Amino acid sequence: MRKRNNLTIPLCLLAVCAGWNLYCGYKWGWGPFRELHDIKVSKLKGNAEAYAPENVKPLDASPLSGKHIMFLGSSVTYGAASKGVSFVDYIALRNKCAITKEAVSGTTLVDTKNDSYINRMKKLDRSTAADMFICQLSTNDATQKKPLGHISDNGEYDTSTVAGAIEFIIDYARETWHCPVVFYTNPKYESNEYAAMVSMLHEIAKVHDISVIDLWNDTDFNSITDEQRELFMADPIHPTQAGYLEWWTPFIENRLYGVARDEQGD
Repeated sequence: MRKRNNLTIPLCLLAVCAGWNLYCGYKWGWGPFRELHDIKVSKLKGNAEAYAPENVKPLDASPLSGKHIMFLGSSVTYGAASKGVSFVDYIALRNKCAITKEAVSGTTLVDTKNDSYINRMKKLDRSTAADMFICQLSTNDATQKKPLGHISDNGEYDTSTVAGAIEFIIDYARETWHCPVVFYTNPKYESNEYAAMVSMLHEIAKVHDISVIDLWNDTDFNSITDEQRELFMADPIHPTQAGYLEWWTPFIENRLYGVARDEQGD
């Protein structure tokens, strides 16, 4: 009887771990069963062939043409619900610009794990001739209720907090690639924690003089119909290819055009 009990606990733990991995793979595309998520999202109307990258035509002219833009983020930057395609890829195709896309699903701004934004940023090629550095305000920090922290008053950043991580990323990107730094947010969804992060980001932006592409607070941007939302979003956080191509990309492009023109002094 004792031997049977000794085996039962490890087997139960294995079953729980396997179940969790299956759930994470299906729900978010994490871990060894991420293909389950790919199968699920491939059936969404917003990921139909019409929105595939190979069907996207370049613009006739663009202020971003020929530039190199670096993107740092997590699942939204990667395109977790859109078969690995996001606005990043559409911007590159439409505007004939080069990109560095450093995006890993489930990762956070706060520097408490090896795959944090900061750790991955430090591994990027320092010799890249970047024209812009764009960072996602991660929803994972809000979901995981990471500490918000506060803006530094002495140039020392507590990167175990959201505020400290944002400030560190801004300074590191500027000192390394000597280019404009831009943060972007998600559109509105139910999260008091993310709302607080967006407010903190704007305060940091004033201190560090960076641009913020604020999808969260833009009323017009968020004013889409229920039918559009069903097509554009796989869930409250993650867009489909249609959402990226028809909703996010034109808006973000517009803001980046302004950053490029400001940099050129036009």
